[in-house]
Amino acid sequence: QVQVVESGGGLVQPGGSLRLSCAASGPIFHINDMGWYRQAPGKQRELVASSTRGGSTNYADSVKGRFTISRDNAKNTVYLQMNSLKPDDTAVYLCNANIWTGSRDGYNGYWGQGTQVTVSS
Repeated sequence: QVQVVESGGGLVQPGGSLRLSCAASGPIFHINDMGWYRQAPGKQRELVASSTRGGSTNYADSVKGRFTISRDNAKNTVYLQMNSLKPDDTAVYLCNANIWTGSRDGYNGYWGQGTQVTVSS
């Protein structure tokens, strides 16, 4: 079955940088949108950044100018470069990929298990 796996999280000081990766694997026929979400304790899950297959991007206002999403369609992978990190960026970061496996169901959203990002001195 389809798997979506994130990596790259960790502990970083305020002002630091991290690069997250998310790779989709399995019986994939085509991937449409891919995106990064985050969820902090006691808060709702929110969209951080998304990218269409063609490279059009969308960012949450809180990360504009600091985070950059990119993708490698040949590798079914999406990245999130996070710079100038703040304590408010602390959260579990989850990847979502809109994937068609070739079935008549069409595209479905698949989630990874998440990777923890902690920004603290």
